[in-house]
Amino acid sequence: MIDVIQGQAWRLWNEFLEPEFGFKQKYAQFTFSGHRGFHIHLRDPSLLHLDSNARREIVNYIRGEGIDIQSTINADSGWGKRAIDGIDSTLGQLSQISSGKEGKKHTLDQLHEIIKTRSKSPNVNLKSSSKASIEELAQLSDGRDEYGLDRISRLKDDPSLEVFGKLTPLFWELVKGDSSVVIGTAGETDEVVTVDTKRVIRWVGSLHGKSGLKVTELPLNRLDPDSSNCFDPLEEAVVFTGGSVKVRILADDVCARISGEQIEPSLGDELVVRESMAMFLCLKGWAEICK
Repeated sequence: MIDVIQGQAWRLWNEFLEPEFGFKQKYAQFTFSGHRGFHIHLRDPSLLHLDSNARREIVNYIRGEGIDIQSTINADSGWGKRAIDGIDSTLGQLSQISSGKEGKKHTLDQLHEIIKTRSKSPNVNLKSSSKASIEELAQLSDGRDEYGLDRISRLKDDPSLEVFGKLTPLFWELVKGDSSVVIGTAGETDEVVTVDTKRVIRWVGSLHGKSGLKVTELPLNRLDPDSSNCFDPLEEAVVFTGGSVKVRILADDVCARISGEQIEPSLGDELVVRESMAMFLCLKGWAEICK
């Protein structure tokens, strides 16, 4: 999960904050929070006047709230490009489903999860969000309409057309939920923290009470998940490097990696781990020290 969040923090800067908002790297500080996130602190004097409402507008823009995807397709903007990418990505997944290729079930499950998430929004009113509807849409996306015209070409020429009939709204919700369009729930911008102008931020070098890992500053290039020198918080934010400790596991399905040590124990297991791992497990509530 932390790898996904790191990649999305990198994308947040490179797709939104720098190119679209014009924020400058020289005023930015990039840190690992010590737990499950990465923070980007901007200290540009020209931005310090932004109040909570202005900051909330930035968050809403990044999330795509209130943006009409269909109307942005032909626009020369970041959202226009994301809309096209979202269409192509969604069509690729629908094609995989309709062709019955290996991985069809996994792709169908993923699209169904997107629709279930999108359906929770008060602005979304789909008549059908079942897997059967997605499979029907997949079949339509690979064919031509009743006039023998390619549906996808017509869609890109005029996004207002209902080329998939009653399933057209379903298609657009899949596009809006695609990972190429939205940053994703794993790395979603924390609105509460972002808009609170009085929020006390975590001090670099301090320890996070839920992990025992250190709040660590890093250069922008090391945030890049594809970099040969990519920052690894589970190695580089470790503070406790003493001896070994015996712990008893208190939870099911535990999977953890700290300082090159990886474990997947079962409930009730007793095992000897490094001090850093013991600290992490105990603070997460997944283990206790054996006396």
